Amino acid sequence: MTDPTTEFFKDLDARGHEPLLEKATGTLRIDLSNGKRRPRWLVTVKKGDVTVSHANAKADCVVRMDQALFEQIVTGKENATAAMLRGLVAVEGNSQLLVLFQRLFPGPPNGRKQS
Repeated sequence: MTDPTTEFFKDLDARGHEPLLEKATGTLRIDLSNGKRRPRWLVTVKKGDVTVSHANAKADCVVRMDQALFEQIVTGKENATAAMLRGLVAVEGNSQLLVLFQRLFPGPPNGRKQS
């Protein structure tokens, strides 16, 4: 069984085209911390066409956070913007890409409000 982070990125890569990102072009690198491991995901978007890899490449926007927090975000248990405002997410570069990308994150499970 894979973790929620891997499932999120595998699903995103399998889509190939994401209508919610049709107005976006750029690269977004998500650097996660998890003890000694530092998983990295590079998302390349060209007018909605999406590819995902583990490449260690420069990106238009780099996002850094704890992997456990990212898993809460991709399962709808945490809001990415709220986490960023609390200082739990570091963003460098073109933050507009992150704003567009967060459209892909699910809402709260069972329609519950987030705390």
